[in-house]
Amino acid sequence: MFTGIVTDIGTVTKAEDKGDLRLTIRCGYDMASVDMGASIACSGVCLTVVDKGDDWFAVDVSRETRSRTAAGQWREGARLNLERSLRLGDELGGHIVTGHIDGVADVLAVREEGASHRVELKIPPKLARFIAPKGSVAFDGVSLTVNDVHESHGETHATVNIIPHTAQETTLGNLEPGRQLNVEIDVLARYIDRMMTTRSQ
Repeated sequence: MFTGIVTDIGTVTKAEDKGDLRLTIRCGYDMASVDMGASIACSGVCLTVVDKGDDWFAVDVSRETRSRTAAGQWREGARLNLERSLRLGDELGGHIVTGHIDGVADVLAVREEGASHRVELKIPPKLARFIAPKGSVAFDGVSLTVNDVHESHGETHATVNIIPHTAQETTLGNLEPGRQLNVEIDVLARYIDRMMTTRSQ
């Protein structure tokens, strides 16, 4: 379990096809404090540490994961938002994030708004009902608040603001139209939808 508060930006230094895709990720964590088998969220995807060194760790990314996540993240040179799993007693600074990606959103526009940037995204149709104004959502593992949601030409668009701190501490500081982002909906919305669906049957 995670909170959507990114604590480091890692860089993929090696990507090897070993049936699954083995990624070596350079990071700033004290890897002596990270156990083998530990979970680290990599741009929102919960992955398992299968090898490590002083300033790097390795994970295996399955074909299933690659098929359901944003294009271009699992390659050498890619920068990934990193978050270690939540420990009992840690501050819940964002919202509850599981590390299970629900879909991929497309960046449509990025506009300056004061010192921040307002980002407009196209939400996958199957996720549209889970995105609400002032609700929480994780994009590439970053906990964000939705500004608004609107329909445009049969598509669902949502906007979020990237404040300077978030831009500096995550990979969301250099967003451009056309980029894809991993989406994880609020787990509360998921369960409420399930309860409502069951009740109506």
